[in-house]
Amino acid sequence: MILANAFCLFFFLDETLRSLASPSSPQGSELHGWRPQVDCVRANELCAAESNCSSRYRTLRQCLAGRDRNTMLANKECQAALEVLQESPLYDCRCKRGMKKELQCLQIYWSIHLGLTEGEEFYEASPYEPVTSRLSDIFRLASIFSGTGADPVVSAKSNHCLDAAKACNLNDNCKKLRSSYISICNREISPTERCNRRKCHKALRQFFDRVPSEYTYRMLFCSCQDQACAERRRQTILPSCSYEDKEKPNCLDLRSLCRTDHLCRSRLADFHANCRASYRTITSCPADNYQACLGSYAGMIGFDMTPNYVDSNPTGIVVSPWCNCRGSGNMEEECEKFLKDFTENPCLRNAIQAFGNGTDVNMSPKGPTFSATQAPRVEKTPSLPDDLSDSTSLGTSVITTCTSIQEQGLKANNSKELSMCFTELTTNISPGSKKVIKLYSGSCRARLSTALTALPLLMLTLAL
Repeated sequence: MILANAFCLFFFLDETLRSLASPSSPQGSELHGWRPQVDCVRANELCAAESNCSSRYRTLRQCLAGRDRNTMLANKECQAALEVLQESPLYDCRCKRGMKKELQCLQIYWSIHLGLTEGEEFYEASPYEPVTSRLSDIFRLASIFSGTGADPVVSAKSNHCLDAAKACNLNDNCKKLRSSYISICNREISPTERCNRRKCHKALRQFFDRVPSEYTYRMLFCSCQDQACAERRRQTILPSCSYEDKEKPNCLDLRSLCRTDHLCRSRLADFHANCRASYRTITSCPADNYQACLGSYAGMIGFDMTPNYVDSNPTGIVVSPWCNCRGSGNMEEECEKFLKDFTENPCLRNAIQAFGNGTDVNMSPKGPTFSATQAPRVEKTPSLPDDLSDSTSLGTSVITTCTSIQEQGLKANNSKELSMCFTELTTNISPGSKKVIKLYSGSCRARLSTALTALPLLMLTLAL
């Protein structure tokens, strides 16, 4: 009897230790309703392969044709189709900016989501996948491509906007596409028509979509210490053709025009999603991600909502679309709010300054706290010529996006290969994730509690 009880005790303890050593699987309730996210082109293919989804999707597209949302939902068949599609991959699908079938993907996305919105919303959800990269990744690649170091003394004497143009000319793809949009946007059509804006916008979109951001960002967001440099930065997108017009339209009218085009609508929604000022973060940017904001800003160039620097002031950064709020009537408050998302946006301003200074946010929880970004104190640089021509020879100028690490209070990274100001720590939680599944917590504690409760009973049995 004693041997039998001893064997039972040994077997019980062995099984208990095995169960504690192995992780539990996620609970069914945690995985319920979850489905992998796919792009909308693929989601459409999956829907087409399933008869019920395919027929409901065709019904919904017919319902949306020429009807507003309230009229559509008054039809029971339309409402039923929308409810079915909310359970399909089409509801969760997203697109990638610059993907091969981007326009088709966005058309599919909005065919579903326009039926879900209550009229015209001020902020719309972005149809694009969230950005997970950070500015420090751009600094790393820019440093490698340029082959330069990050000497703050040399950097202070450089004209970063001129350096950025020279760096672009050293890259075949960047030089080709930049020359293309400069030629198109400067081509006068007639004495009354300075250029073909539609073709100019298309050439700009190709440049910013096809050239790596290591080059485009440095042309758009270079830091300046004098007016000539700031004017070169403002002239990057050839604003006389791509940006300015005889009269400024009302901003809400411009927004409505933008939202009639799937691409423009998507880029504007993405800008609001990634640059909308947040007062719960260090930088005023959602998820403290400067890279996402700058990418969204650059993504709007080449559309009706094209933004640009409003002047050549090197010390103050103010950007805006070509619009104002005159004639807004009782919508003036909404118009001013929309315009201030550009002109008085701390997230966008901090992101532009951060790139110009060569800094990013240290995401380590133990890192020191510091203000978002501050322009470094540097010596004045000589003024540039008024023309935009630049030599492909770098000479003694140093291309760099790094500032004094002492001013930022950050730890230096001494790697000569990468030439970065500092490294950043990343987390395993992807942006936009609202739930973290804990694999070990509840079930392990439950098993341990059960084991400890049953152990005295077995010892009592063994003693008897």
